[in-house]
Amino acid sequence: MPAFAYQALDSSGKTLRGVVQGDTPRAVRSLLRERGLNPMAVEEVAEGSRNGSLFARRALSGSQLATLTRQLSTLVGADLPIDEALAALSEQDDNERQRALTVALRSRVMEGASLAQAMADFPESFPEIFRATVAAGEQSGHLDTVLEKLADYAESRDALRQTLLAALTYPLLLSVVAVAVVAGLLTWVVPQIIGVFQNMQQTLPLATRLLMGMSDFLRNWAWLLIALLTAGVVGVRLALRQERIRYRWHLLLLRMPLFGRLTRAANTARAARTLALLAGAAVPLLEALTIAAQVVPNLPMRESLRQAAFKVREGSGFARALAESRQFPPVALRLIASGERSGELPRMLGEAAAQQQRDLDRWLGVLSATLGPAVILLVGAMVLFIVLAILMPIFDLNQMVK
Repeated sequence: MPAFAYQALDSSGKTLRGVVQGDTPRAVRSLLRERGLNPMAVEEVAEGSRNGSLFARRALSGSQLATLTRQLSTLVGADLPIDEALAALSEQDDNERQRALTVALRSRVMEGASLAQAMADFPESFPEIFRATVAAGEQSGHLDTVLEKLADYAESRDALRQTLLAALTYPLLLSVVAVAVVAGLLTWVVPQIIGVFQNMQQTLPLATRLLMGMSDFLRNWAWLLIALLTAGVVGVRLALRQERIRYRWHLLLLRMPLFGRLTRAANTARAARTLALLAGAAVPLLEALTIAAQVVPNLPMRESLRQAAFKVREGSGFARALAESRQFPPVALRLIASGERSGELPRMLGEAAAQQQRDLDRWLGVLSATLGPAVILLVGAMVLFIVLAILMPIFDLNQMVK
């Protein structure tokens, strides 16, 4: 039975949204009227509503996807059929988007589709790695184990994103506050103090003249500076939409001393974790490499995975193919080679992902601990310059009086 998202008005005129199942939109409207609701819009949330507007196919966030996968793995692990597990999730979910998604998945499953096929109708929420892994789990009869691994994968990926955001939030916030403080001093405080010296019949110190020039420029041309910065940001974003320019930028990131190590560790951890999940679900290595390349955001490392897949297809070893690209850390390559020799490639891929995650956490700590004091020192230097530029004419005036 298809699922329909609706928007209706209750007796008090309040707008309500939800998801119900019915044979046709007309039957759903009749059902809503029986409940005392005035239906405003009814829309199927299964495959036919890809361009709908009620519950538009907005992708689930990382945390929402992790939670949904964990709940589904728990219910399937308790020997509940897929349709009953999805029905239980739709009944207890308070989020409209997630409820509509689970109802639509159950509707497709009730129509005879597999869970992987149902997920394929919603690529915005379920990336290819989910669909391929679930399909492999359904074919092997170990869907509960596969869903549990997928839940671990989704949670670790969301944790990685949260770690990156947490490490960069403090320096970014500190930089914004620093720029605001310096701009406030130059725009409002400095002109009131420096104005006293402008009528003096003597040459002001160089630092004072520089400060006056900076203050005048900021007060008179701040709009131009903001316009140039805005245009620069927009221009960079438009330029990075071109794959050729984005490739060169990503290559430059990999060559930077600290940021290169962070980028390499983050992308290697994501690729290794994806490959470990797919290999553990008995997905063929070539297909796993193709999927893993899609989840790696850095273009040079993505291309290295694609080239590795091509070399593996020709008969080369996986670790050797990755090593030839010179894009992946040697420690991870040694772990992968060990897994190939011992026949425990999924486990060693997981070890490589964990090792790169630890390396990433360590360097993120170094970056966060370095950027914060660096910004504070820079602001202190700017404030010291402003104070000295203000005090130097006063010292010169005292000397003249003596």
